[in-house]
Amino acid sequence: MKLLDKEDLVVNQTGTAKIIPEEPDDLWLLYNIISQNDVVSAETTRKVHLESSNKSTTASRVKLTLHLKVTCRDFHKDSSTLRIKGRSLDANPYVPQGSFHTFTLELNKPFEIRKKVWDCDAVEALRESAEKVSCSEGDLVVVVMQQKHAEIYLLGKGVTTLCSKIESSSLTSGRKASLKGPGNAFFREVFASIIKHVDFKVVKSVVIASNGSTKEEFRRFLLLEAKRLRMKSIEENKSRIVVVGLECNNKNNDNLKEVLGDSTVMNSIKDSKVGIEIRAMRELWDMVCNNNSDRACYGPKSVESAQEMKAIETLLISDDLYRSNEIGRRQKYGNLVKSVKESGGKVLVYSSMHVLAQQLQQLTGVAAILRFPLPDLEEMDV
Repeated sequence: MKLLDKEDLVVNQTGTAKIIPEEPDDLWLLYNIISQNDVVSAETTRKVHLESSNKSTTASRVKLTLHLKVTCRDFHKDSSTLRIKGRSLDANPYVPQGSFHTFTLELNKPFEIRKKVWDCDAVEALRESAEKVSCSEGDLVVVVMQQKHAEIYLLGKGVTTLCSKIESSSLTSGRKASLKGPGNAFFREVFASIIKHVDFKVVKSVVIASNGSTKEEFRRFLLLEAKRLRMKSIEENKSRIVVVGLECNNKNNDNLKEVLGDSTVMNSIKDSKVGIEIRAMRELWDMVCNNNSDRACYGPKSVESAQEMKAIETLLISDDLYRSNEIGRRQKYGNLVKSVKESGGKVLVYSSMHVLAQQLQQLTGVAAILRFPLPDLEEMDV
């Protein structure tokens, strides 16, 4: 979401938010922010009938800006659209003042919301959404290398993204490698992909993982190429490029889990968002697996009961629940998240593409680490 003129938004004062929604989630957020009697202004079209000089009538669509005092709003889950209904505040040649009209707020089209009083929750929600980093920015890059291929993963924003996949066979087939060094053409392709996806202003660490000696060979190649090309961004951050050994023939997701189990890797990202997410998931999983679950619970009923007692220290919730297409379910878990935050707890939302998403789904998609033991929660139906 783009939020223009942020200085116009002041808590407990009148103000106008100029907004461009960019994702379906932005429209859901706006559905929860826009209230009755707010004024929403947007450009729309209306069908009008025009009379010519010979008194014949023709129908045409004209563009105009409507300023509606909101009477109701409706979020359509299937199309992820937000419809606003209200009374027109201004008269113009096509729309009488005080008449009822409806328009749809669309992605990538600007509009304005004016409130008599902006509350703290609404201002914080808008600013937080506007300040989210893009999907190309992450905390950790993992380069998984095997004999014939490499995969580059970006971890951040609750998401694990496969940015690139390089096959050595496609680079060397039909010709004999003439360059010095093992897999040189292959290494060059991996190097080029890393340059494309890694921004050291954002990324905390780059991990090169493989079985055997490939990881060390590629790290040397990477640093030599950076020196040859005078790429200071790599040379100045070489301490943040580390290598990790892997077991042979691991599946992709297992490779990532093995990398994230390395103490050196975790120390390098311990204060980042992805590091916090991984550490919390592991703490919860260890409690559940070791039957030491008095300070851990999972399942909707247990988690809701724990929050009623203000016992939740950290809430872990899947994106599928928190941003469900079912409005009732989405409101339910949105209220849970808000309640946890208001009581001083932390909330971690895990995308379905997160490397640890499967573990959270095994715990019903919602779980919590508690401030104090609640042994009776074990008896509740999850």
